[in-house]
Amino acid sequence: MESKTVRKGHVTTVRAKGQVTIPAAVREAARLEEGDPVEVEIVDGGILLRPMKVIDATQAWFWTPEWQEKEREADEDIAAGRVERFESDEEFLAALEARMKPLDADT
Repeated sequence: MESKTVRKGHVTTVRAKGQVTIPAAVREAARLEEGDPVEVEIVDGGILLRPMKVIDATQAWFWTPEWQEKEREADEDIAAGRVERFESDEEFLAALEARMKPLDADT
């Protein structure tokens, strides 16, 4: 998350059922949107609200440390120009087949 300082001194009121309105500037800085879950923790001197982003279970694989490491490697390869681009699906498939032929010869 991008670091952004918000002035101190925002005051809000605890309402019925313990509801508190988080000031707009704080919500914007924390990128909080309606419905977002927050973790609530008692800390020395106060209460800490920590935004939580829920990841859909079907997408959890993407956020594993192993997958994220491979994503970083791919980003580095792209930035360094270590990629090959193809103009069409057919060109891509032909390149794959050409690379497979030496492997086929070994078997």
